[in-house]
Amino acid sequence: MNYLKLIFAICLSFFTIQTSFAQKTEVKDPAIVSMLNEVSATNLETLVRKMVSFHTRHTLSDTLSKTKGVGAARNWIKSEFEKYAAESGGRLQVSFDTFTQPADGRRIKEPVVLKNVMAVLPGSDPADKRMLMVSGHYDSRVTDVMNAKDFAPGANDDASGVAAVMEMARVMSKHKFSSTLVFVAFVGEEQGLYGAANLAKRAKAEGWNVHLLMNNDIVGNSYGMETDLKDNRSVRVFSEGVSALETTAQAAARQSAGTENDGNARQAARYIKEVAERYVDQLEVKLIYRRDRFLRGGDHTSFSQQGFTAVRITEMNEDFNRQHQDVRTENGFKFGDLPEYVDYNYLQKVTRMNMAVMANLALSTQEPENVGVVTSGLTNKTTLKWNAPKGKAPYGYYVLMRETTSPFWERKFFVKENQVILNYSKDNYFFGVQSVDENGHESLVVLPKPMR
Repeated sequence: MNYLKLIFAICLSFFTIQTSFAQKTEVKDPAIVSMLNEVSATNLETLVRKMVSFHTRHTLSDTLSKTKGVGAARNWIKSEFEKYAAESGGRLQVSFDTFTQPADGRRIKEPVVLKNVMAVLPGSDPADKRMLMVSGHYDSRVTDVMNAKDFAPGANDDASGVAAVMEMARVMSKHKFSSTLVFVAFVGEEQGLYGAANLAKRAKAEGWNVHLLMNNDIVGNSYGMETDLKDNRSVRVFSEGVSALETTAQAAARQSAGTENDGNARQAARYIKEVAERYVDQLEVKLIYRRDRFLRGGDHTSFSQQGFTAVRITEMNEDFNRQHQDVRTENGFKFGDLPEYVDYNYLQKVTRMNMAVMANLALSTQEPENVGVVTSGLTNKTTLKWNAPKGKAPYGYYVLMRETTSPFWERKFFVKENQVILNYSKDNYFFGVQSVDENGHESLVVLPKPMR
């Protein structure tokens, strides 16, 4: 611990150099590094192949068989979570999130009982109410979205995402974190995001403090056959710019300050990029400034629509010959989302990326409160003030800064006080503040609001 503080103090004694790339603060927590090293490509492949073995995981498939269909798949996922729970000394809490989905006249022809699979690791700090969620969807499909009988392996879409979630639960449940971690395998994504919609509404109704949801959907392929692009170093993070629940007053404030590119999801995406690239070698996080792919959606959308901070994580180049395809051979080419086409070393990287972000944030102190930029007088300097966060006191704070045209935070200044005066104009730059503990774990960034 003293060694970490010494290194941290040395690193903080320098201003971060401005570059065209996202900022990296090279303070790595050995405990997080150790967790990442436990993530196994072999385990991930075993999990994916087991999910494929259920023949189909279509939302409306068999629920009575012990070996085939969505029922067998969800029972197996739950049993795996329960194994991790036993290894955690019972701290990991496993359950079904069960609900009845009414007929919708489209893809649900009659009411059906559906089940998300959840594993919750409660936080160790009673004052820390943050919930950090990571998800994937376990249902699968073929070309006809209503075909609940044929072989629908769904190896990449989205056994890869669920495998990442399960491997994270296996490793992280052995450790303690300040905030609560939630690992979720959603159902009904292919039928209409129904599993995520149900849990997001429940979270809203029960007052959960969902601080961040990272949804992993299609995260195991590194080769785009259509474009012949091979890329096992890049991964996309999709984030919305403006909340669906923005009020008229909030819209007016955003327009006045020009912060349409600084919503909570965008700030989370920047955080993901910085932390992931700090901890995972040979990985570049590409920030995509859309809620999801063009005219498409995923399970994070349901959480965004409830006002929660949520992003989608997806491989760089999707292969549509493998996605939503009947398994078949045509002109010597084999179509279908089969496990042999998943790059498990790439999936290992993406899993480590998720884990690094989740661990770093879960170990951090909470965000500073009442962050403001003083506007009482005309000046070319910028004065920022804030209050200490709830719960554990931070070691200090980072004040972040970037040009208005930059997608990433470009400079980070470390301060111990709750106020700073910068020789840079608020007209020309965006600023943010985050708390940081003695081991380098940062909170999410808070954008300042005008104050007198």
